[in-house]
Amino acid sequence: MRPFVPFFRNPHLLTIAGNFWPRAIDERRFPTREVLYDTEPGTRVLIHENRPEGEARRPGGAVGEVLLHHGLEGSSRSGYMISLAQCLLEAGYAVHRINMRSCGGTEHLTDTLYHSGLTGDVRTILERFRAEGRGPCFLVGFSLGGNVSLKLAGEMGEEARGLLAGICAVSTPIDLHACVRRLAALENRIYERRFMRGLRARYRRRHLSDPRRFPIEGLERTRTIFEFDDRFTAQAFGFGDAPNYYATQSALRFLDGIRLPVLMVQAEDDPLIPFSIYERPEVKENPYIRLVRVGAGGHLGFIARARPRFWLDGVVRDWLEELRNKAPLRTV
Repeated sequence: MRPFVPFFRNPHLLTIAGNFWPRAIDERRFPTREVLYDTEPGTRVLIHENRPEGEARRPGGAVGEVLLHHGLEGSSRSGYMISLAQCLLEAGYAVHRINMRSCGGTEHLTDTLYHSGLTGDVRTILERFRAEGRGPCFLVGFSLGGNVSLKLAGEMGEEARGLLAGICAVSTPIDLHACVRRLAALENRIYERRFMRGLRARYRRRHLSDPRRFPIEGLERTRTIFEFDDRFTAQAFGFGDAPNYYATQSALRFLDGIRLPVLMVQAEDDPLIPFSIYERPEVKENPYIRLVRVGAGGHLGFIARARPRFWLDGVVRDWLEELRNKAPLRTV
């Protein structure tokens, strides 16, 4: 594993750089196809699919199917999804960039919102892949998408092996309440304000489509993620309040149930996630979980000083190759 030498030492600069650094898929080699999946009555999920060059000439087709799951208010076009897709396509993997329900311009495909523990959509897609004989399948979740991915594996336990060969979770808020408290810190207000602009706008649009189901009272007074989750997310999904939503949907409580290989990549200086949650026994004592801890990296900000810039992409690719070839994982 190539050591990570960050482009910036400041975690906020790394986080911002990770969000805005230009990335692209070579569409001439790997054209994008839009695929819709019916995941429950009234809900369809859009996936942007890219398949490896020369796949038809490769025995067995792609070397694996990798599903990418984005973070809060992200989409299939988020930069970290794009660069990893390019990297994996060059290695011969087929890549499926999932838009969480209502994200990426897909609000017309569902009459609901999404939340941090909504595992049903991904499971339905994986079950369809299994029915079609695709595999091996891997799932890579970023931030909130990582929480969904880990929770799914923990919920399913041994059964998850029938759908997945492995999961990677990057910059993941495995303890939602602890991370929401960290997000509310003064130095993180720039991030919370940005998230809140997107969440309020999304909820307003949902209110217009169904005012009874999505009452808007108090929305303009809502300034924090906790307030939004307490007044709107928890009510929309029947969690009661934000603390119960966080307690029941955090991946941390499901990690004991994981029975397939998991790679977690987490920066110690992540401004949005207290690293102490990764020192819990649920992480350290499950032999299926491997934690790669990086001193500096920010939140999804693994931009390297030297080329190739996107250090994380190489880490995920090499881990997938180790899993696929059933080779022992090297110690960092």
